[in-house]
Amino acid sequence: MNPLLVSARTLTSALGAGCAATLEAMRAERGGLAPIRFLDVALPTWTGEVEGVDAVALPPPLRAYDCRNNRLAWLGLQQDGFSAAVAHARQRWGSRRIGVFLGTSTSGLLQTELAYRRRDANGALPADLAYAQTQNTYSVADFSAQALRLEGPRWVVSTACSSSAKVFASAARLIAAGLIDAAVVGGVDSLCLTTLHGFGALELLSPDICRPWDARRRGLSIGEAAAFALLERDGAHAACWLLGCGESNDGYHMSTPHPHGIGAVAAMRGALADAAMGPERVDYVNLHGTATPSNDAAEDRAVVELFGDRVPCSSTKGATGHTLGAAGAAEAVIAMLAIEHGIMPAGLNTDQPDSTLRANYLRRNRLGPVRRVLSNSFGFGGSNASLLFGGEP
Repeated sequence: MNPLLVSARTLTSALGAGCAATLEAMRAERGGLAPIRFLDVALPTWTGEVEGVDAVALPPPLRAYDCRNNRLAWLGLQQDGFSAAVAHARQRWGSRRIGVFLGTSTSGLLQTELAYRRRDANGALPADLAYAQTQNTYSVADFSAQALRLEGPRWVVSTACSSSAKVFASAARLIAAGLIDAAVVGGVDSLCLTTLHGFGALELLSPDICRPWDARRRGLSIGEAAAFALLERDGAHAACWLLGCGESNDGYHMSTPHPHGIGAVAAMRGALADAAMGPERVDYVNLHGTATPSNDAAEDRAVVELFGDRVPCSSTKGATGHTLGAAGAAEAVIAMLAIEHGIMPAGLNTDQPDSTLRANYLRRNRLGPVRRVLSNSFGFGGSNASLLFGGEP
């Protein structure tokens, strides 16, 4: 692929609203996870909840879209001058030449869950439940396009944890085809009851803070996030460059990765091939690293097969939690921050490294030039995506 300029990016998560708060937490090796306090959920687990989401007020033209997921999206769009950057791109390219491609897993499902608590005596849902504008998976893309005054193609990818990594590839293909000149890509996923109880039923939630790559890891901590990036065909100023995208699907199991990491290796090789680059040119890998026993073991095997134990790597889910459909975009922004500020972030909460895992896992920050970063996102059902970013094309 031709490298794509990333002219703006933003991330809002449990680490804070905006990239400055994220970078400050990264530098301090400080996470945002805490024992769960979401609604009335009584699960023994930790979450990465974003502060202030319920206090967000959507502007009157967008209030039909009001739900936790879209409030989180709105909060994210207000950070880091992102909306202003999109407005500038809109003036340059035209509103019909900018696409909006977002990833999510549950979208506004919480809105319907809360509506079920207000059913009438006959079991009917309340009349004020606006499914199309709130729970519908497409809602967040339509909402974001309306908020940013964009009229180009728009859609949502919902492939579990790879969702908002795959949208980078979607945008790259449409730009290469000449159908658009720029795209807003990213992901938004907010906490909801189905996610929390569903992962609890699968016995994948850690009862304490999640510990990627730790010998005592017991599962993941669910988080929420809104992450966006503006990709453009060309331009004078770039925060970073998207160099390559790799996608695969090993279809091994509904909720367990292939134990040999076959799909993960294919996705990583695909991203490198897309950039016409060898693995020796990657400086850091942001791992998918969910802290489940099988995921970390499979990804470790895949990374070692491709990179050996040379490349430093870590999972930032110990800081943000697993933000599910938003994870790919959230960690893409972290990859860009690593390049821009010369920081390879520590994998938090890993106190007793698993001796069976061989990757060069960072437990403390490492500072120095970071030219290229590979970011992995591997979802349920074997849906895999890897993104390669660089500080120059």
